[in-house]
Order: sequence, then C-alpha cells, then structure tokens
Amino acid sequence: MIEEARRTAIVVGASSGIGEALARQLTAEGWRVCLMARRLSRLEAIAETLSRDALARHIDLSDAETAAATLTAVIDELGGADLVVMSSGTGYPNTALDWPPDRETLAVNVVGFAAVAQAAMRHFIARGRGHLVGITSIAALRGFAPTAAYAGSKAFQSLYLESLRDLARLRRLPIAVTEAQPGFVATAMMQSERVFWVASAAVAAQQIMRAIRRRRKHAYITRRWAIIALLLRCLPRPG
Repeated sequence: MIEEARRTAIVVGASSGIGEALARQLTAEGWRVCLMARRLSRLEAIAETLSRDALARHIDLSDAETAAATLTAVIDELGGADLVVMSSGTGYPNTALDWPPDRETLAVNVVGFAAVAQAAMRHFIARGRGHLVGITSIAALRGFAPTAAYAGSKAFQSLYLESLRDLARLRRLPIAVTEAQPGFVATAMMQSERVFWVASAAVAAQQIMRAIRRRRKHAYITRRWAIIALLLRCLPRPG
C-alpha cells in the first residue's frame, strides 16, 4: 500500500464527468493526482475536496503545441508520472455542416489529443515504464450523420492509441496503453435524450479503474456495451 500511495496520476479533462470521477477514484485508492483542464477555478475547487497534495493545472487542447509543452512541464514539476489519463474532449451535433464547430472538435479531439498523448508517451519511453489511458467512445465504431466530426475524431483516437501501444511493444517497454470506450454516460457533453444503458460517471470511472489496475488494452464502459459494439461491427451499413 505504501508503494501504491507514491504513484502519481495526471487526469486531463478532470473538471467534470468521467475525468472528475476518475480523479476521485484515484485519490481514494491512494494515488497522488494532478487535475488538468481549461477551467482552472473549477479544478481548484475539486482539488480542495480530494487531498492536500492534489494539484490543479490549466491545459487547453485546442492549442496543441502549448498543451503538449504544458503537460511536459507539469510532469517535470511532479517529478514524473506513472499514469496519464486523456479524458478531455468535445463534440457538437452539426447536420448543417458548419465548419467552426467541427474545426473545434477536430482541434481538440484529434490534434490536441495526439500532441498530449505523444508528450505522455515520450515521458514514459524515457522513463522506461508508464500507463496511458485514452477515453474514446462507442461512436468510433460507426459513422453518424449528426456528429460526423465527433465520430471520426473518436475513431482516430482509437487507432492512435493502438499505434502507441504497438510502439511500446516494438521497443519492448512495459508501457500500458488502455482504450476505455464508453457508451452513454451521464455527463454534460451527452446532450441526447436517449436513456438506453446510461451509466453514471462514477460507475464509468469504477470500470475504467478496473481496466487500469489490470493494465487492459481495451474496455467497453460499461461492459454490456460490448454487445452493442459487436452488433455495430456486424450489421450492414446503410446504402
């Protein structure tokens, strides 16, 4: 338990939803946690409810280069990180195909995600160990007209995480890369009125923590979404 308490986790996107719930789970399990997101005041309020050594730092994935540099600086400030969780993301319904909302989605979910994930992996490779967790979405499995940019960005994240995992394998390093793929989770970003298999952020975080402890490559959140994923992969696409 003493060794576990010394582990350090960074949660990017910890100001609400799954990211906040994960920060709370990690703290409860003895991790030192640094919360990162755009809303610094919100992060500071959450950090005050966690532990005395919880930190809050600003990061904005819409500015990819600055975000990557910020993560690297925070890792140095912490003296290293054992776990980096990528929970930050955005997305909008956009059947009108307006460019600004899709541009923001791609800037955060693709360019920002890749830049920050790269920075985390560079640290883990230099250190010789570590664990990167990316929270994608069941939307990655199928195109969906109202949220084309979001679905495409999540498909990118899924393949990018797989590629980073393969890089660690080729280098023969004990670096775990976990993709947590949620279905519907009750967060602010889920604007849908659908109530089919909606999980709370706390339940989602519990299942993601199980995947982290087991250093899993992939986990559907919640696990029963594996059934829907199988159907989405097998059903013919609309003509």
